[in-house]
Amino acid sequence: MSLIEQAARRLEELRRAGADIPEGAAPADTPLRDGPSAPEAFMRAIESDPGILRTAPLVAPRPGRAPARTVPQQHIDIDLKRLHALGFVTPDAPMNQIADEFRVIKRPIIRNALGKEGIRVKNGNLVMVTSALPGEGKTFTSLNLALSVALEYDNTVLLVDGDVAHPTLPALLGAPHSPGLLDLLTRDDVDVADALVKTNVEKLSLLPAGSRHRRSTELLASEQMASLLRELATRYSDRIIIFDSPPLLATTEARVLASLMGQIVMVVAADSTSQHAVTQALATIESCEIVLMMLNKASRTDVGTYYGQYGDDGAR
Repeated sequence: MSLIEQAARRLEELRRAGADIPEGAAPADTPLRDGPSAPEAFMRAIESDPGILRTAPLVAPRPGRAPARTVPQQHIDIDLKRLHALGFVTPDAPMNQIADEFRVIKRPIIRNALGKEGIRVKNGNLVMVTSALPGEGKTFTSLNLALSVALEYDNTVLLVDGDVAHPTLPALLGAPHSPGLLDLLTRDDVDVADALVKTNVEKLSLLPAGSRHRRSTELLASEQMASLLRELATRYSDRIIIFDSPPLLATTEARVLASLMGQIVMVVAADSTSQHAVTQALATIESCEIVLMMLNKASRTDVGTYYGQYGDDGAR
């Protein structure tokens, strides 16, 4: 088949697929001809856009879903000084106790997620941070863990606001409320690229909770949610996805999310959360094999003290 015939056939395929054809192209019923008598419109089309032979999609938009839109990706500048003052890990902050503690916390999570040392947990890069009751510090832990992972050389992190009933990350980070997670499950005109928010922390992106929905539990339990998680988890091999989840005993959404995760970090407030509450919360987790416990709000940790002394010694 000659180049002209290839061009003509390609243009016809593009027209049927709904692609934009350069003005002046031959009508669909124009016969294929070669040599000097070939339609000049084909040549004009190729000359105006040589890539048309290979770059335009052949697949028409999926029925029932709006065509993909080209929109600028959202971006926010996190106030890192404010976060540091509130006790969060920040990229440019000097060595301190909270940063050292989260270095220790993130290490087994990364190992499980990426299969280092020969261990790879199924869905290990899907990490849910939760607690038994409100007020135990699960959002504090989620954000600090995400910021700490973002400091790794080999990993990127996506922080998902999974607390769809009471999202708190937007206020902390100055992020928009929507579109977000629930919009991806309910709207055909919102793509993943529309909902992801880049930040001024190079390897950290955010997925907001999105618009509230009265059937949020059913949405999170749907096949659409499972499909979305597969897409998020497999699109980038170095990405760790951290969900800031609702408390397990306060809502049903957290229990649904737990069934889709590869790892769960259970935050327990020192001298506050009862053993009974912790036991009840753990009993609601049905299918996740990796559950890590983290004690929060402790007055002292040996890890932080050790690393703090090490940092002081190194400064002398």
